Amino acid sequence: MKEISKGVYEFEKEKGMRVPARLYTSEKLLKDLEEGAIQQGRNVAYLPGIQKYSIMLPDSHYGYGFPIGGVAAFDEKEGGIICPGGIGFDINCGVRMLSTNLTYKEVQPKLKELMEKLFQDVPSGVGSEGRLRNTQEQVDEVAVDGALWAVEHGYGTKEDLERIEENGRIEGADPKKVSERARKRGKPQLGTLGAGNHFLEIQRVDSIYDKEIAKRFGITDKDQVIVMLHCGSRGYGYQICDDYVYIMNNARSKFKIDVPDRELVCAPLGSKEADDYIKAMYSAVNYAFCNRQVMTHWIRETFEKVFKRDDLGLDLIYDVCHNIAKFEEHEVDGKKKLLCVHRKGATRAFPAGRKEIPKLYRDTGQPVLIPGDMGLASYILVGTEKASETFYSTAHGAGRCKSRTNALRNIRGEDVKRELEARGQIVMATSNKVIAEEAPSVYKNVDEVIKATELSGISRKIARTVPMGVAKG
Repeated sequence: MKEISKGVYEFEKEKGMRVPARLYTSEKLLKDLEEGAIQQGRNVAYLPGIQKYSIMLPDSHYGYGFPIGGVAAFDEKEGGIICPGGIGFDINCGVRMLSTNLTYKEVQPKLKELMEKLFQDVPSGVGSEGRLRNTQEQVDEVAVDGALWAVEHGYGTKEDLERIEENGRIEGADPKKVSERARKRGKPQLGTLGAGNHFLEIQRVDSIYDKEIAKRFGITDKDQVIVMLHCGSRGYGYQICDDYVYIMNNARSKFKIDVPDRELVCAPLGSKEADDYIKAMYSAVNYAFCNRQVMTHWIRETFEKVFKRDDLGLDLIYDVCHNIAKFEEHEVDGKKKLLCVHRKGATRAFPAGRKEIPKLYRDTGQPVLIPGDMGLASYILVGTEKASETFYSTAHGAGRCKSRTNALRNIRGEDVKRELEARGQIVMATSNKVIAEEAPSVYKNVDEVIKATELSGISRKIARTVPMGVAKG
C-alpha cells in the first residue's frame, strides 16, 4: 500500500485484481481498520467489468461481500456485473433530516415528553409491525411508487418528494420479481423503524461552517432543533437480498465467474438473473423511501401534539440512500460511460450542476447527511467535484469499530444510558441490549471521519449537529 495523495492510499493491481484498491482515510483511522475489511476491498477489485478502482471510504469496516463503506462501478459493455453483496441486505438503508423552527431552549423542557411520544408513535424493534393495515396489493403499489404512494395517501407533501434522492421513486421496480416470502415480511413492517443501528434522533445545531449553503438547506442558527431519521427496507429488503444471493450462487457455473469470496456471487449485467435482481432491489428501494416518508408524517404529527402548534417547520432537508446500485453517467479515462455504481454503506455526493440533484440544490451541490453515534455528533456536508474519483460517493456514517458480539461482551446498556442521560440526553430503546450494541464506543469517531473526508476533498462540511434525544429499536 502507498499513499498517493493526502488522505488517499492505494493497493496496486496484483494476482488477478483488475483495478487497484483505494482507501480514502486518515492515518489515525487506517491504524484501526480491520484486516478483513481491507481484504474485502481488494477482493472487489477482481470482479469483471470494474472501472477505475475498488473504493473504501473513511467509515469502512468489515461487511458482507463488499466492505461497508465500499464503492465500485461496472460497465455492462466490458462484461460488468451486479452483486447483491455490493448493495447489502438492508437495501436503501438511508437517512433523512428535517429542519424545525424550534430552538434548544424551547424543546429542552418538553424533551422527555417528546421522546416518549415519538417512541410510542413510531413503531420500532425487531419484527415490529406498523400502524398501517395495508393489503398485499397496496404493498406492491408501494414497491412501484415509493414515497409518492405515501404522499398520495396523505403522508406528506409534494415538496417532500423534491427533496428525496430519485424524488423518492426509482424507475424500473417490479414487485413480480419479489418472492412471496419477502412480500409477506414487508406487509406488516411498512412505517416502522426496525432495530440495529436504525434510529430517530432529535438534535441541535452545534456549528455552522458555511452560513450561505446552510441557509439554503434550512439551517439558520446555532441551537436550532433538527430531526434525523435512519432506517431502510426492513425484512422486505433483507429477504430480497437473501433470495438473490441464493439464486446467483446456484447460477455460478452458468456464468463461469470466479470470485475470491463466495459472498461476492454476482450475475452479468444484461442477464435474466441480473435484470430480475435489479427489479426486485428497486422494489425494496421504493419500499424504504415510502417507509421513511410515512414515519416522517407521524413525526410531524407528534411534534404538533406536544407543542400544540402547526407552524413548527419540520421541512425535509434531504433524504439519501446508503445501500443501492444505480446506473449513472461518469467519466472514465476521459470518456463518459453509463455505469452501474454499487454503493454499500456510502452516500452519493454530487457537486453543483448535476441533473440528478433537485433544482432547489442544483447550484449548491447535493446535501450529504452523515450520522455519527448517539453520544457525539452528526454532520451535513455538500458534494464536491473532487468526488469524481469516488464516483461521487462519500462516507455514510461513523462506521463501526467493534462488533455487536464484542459490545455485548464488554458493555452494559444500563451504564451507557446512565452516562448519556447525565449529559442531558434522553435515550429510548426496546432493551438495554440494543443500547449496548449501539454504544458510542463501538463506532469510529465521526469527527475524525469528517476530517478524513475533507482531507481527500470528496465532500465539504456545512454544519454539525449534536444529539438531544434518541429512540432506538
